[in-house]
Amino acid sequence: MFEGQGGAFGSKTACSVMSNLKLKIAYDGTSYVGWQRQATGSSVQGCVEAVLGEIEGGSVIAVGAGRTDAGVHALGQVANVRLRRRMAVGSVIRAVNSRLPKDIRVVDAEIVQDSFHARFDATAKVYRYRLIHGEVMNPFVRRYGWWQRAEFDTERMNEAGQLLVGEHDFASFQAAGSSTDTTVRRLFSLSVTRAQAGQLWSENEEFGDMTIIEVRGSGFLRHMVRVIVGSLVQVGVGRWDNTDIERALVACDRDLAGPTAPPQGLFLMRVDYE
Repeated sequence: MFEGQGGAFGSKTACSVMSNLKLKIAYDGTSYVGWQRQATGSSVQGCVEAVLGEIEGGSVIAVGAGRTDAGVHALGQVANVRLRRRMAVGSVIRAVNSRLPKDIRVVDAEIVQDSFHARFDATAKVYRYRLIHGEVMNPFVRRYGWWQRAEFDTERMNEAGQLLVGEHDFASFQAAGSSTDTTVRRLFSLSVTRAQAGQLWSENEEFGDMTIIEVRGSGFLRHMVRVIVGSLVQVGVGRWDNTDIERALVACDRDLAGPTAPPQGLFLMRVDYE
């Protein structure tokens, strides 16, 4: 996992003075208030900064590509940090992971240009939401999906989702009471697919399968993906059709969009820089 050009990470160029280090971070968000530091509660950012501060021997700021809400997970969060201490990249990874809580891991790292900024240089983010079907919720996956007893029409959900692709004002699809300079965002793609639970989940058919909603966009409002999911679920179970999605989008009124899906089904899969 930690191999790169020229062999193992330990053989990569050592950090120079004030090296800018790009980290790829995975975490189970169940126990955290989100990525960003908060006045109260434990954050992923706070944990990463505290550990890097121990290694650096001074204050360290981890600039994340984006915020994830409390309970939301990540497989590909990106952050950049500036370090003075001379260490090979592989050594940084091992030292950080040996001190981090077990539900947070740095899975990759590289030295990048001094001008690189994890947030401002990101061109797209990919989120995936997992809906779990079945008569009984599998207790082993309750932290990683939204259980739905009802069956979904994924074709209708996918068709409705295409209405959201492109540049739109997503004011209806943000958390109530949010404040931002603009609510215009661009979705590059949205897909709704059915997936088999597989033996990794269970061999018991009563635990059901999954519906996966994946979106790729230039940026997202607070709770935007979760409100999109909640709205598409209304389509999937037959309560809504395309007209309802269009009406919500045009109205710029949170009350006309669907419910906010719970956080545990949402994963930040990757951040693109191209």
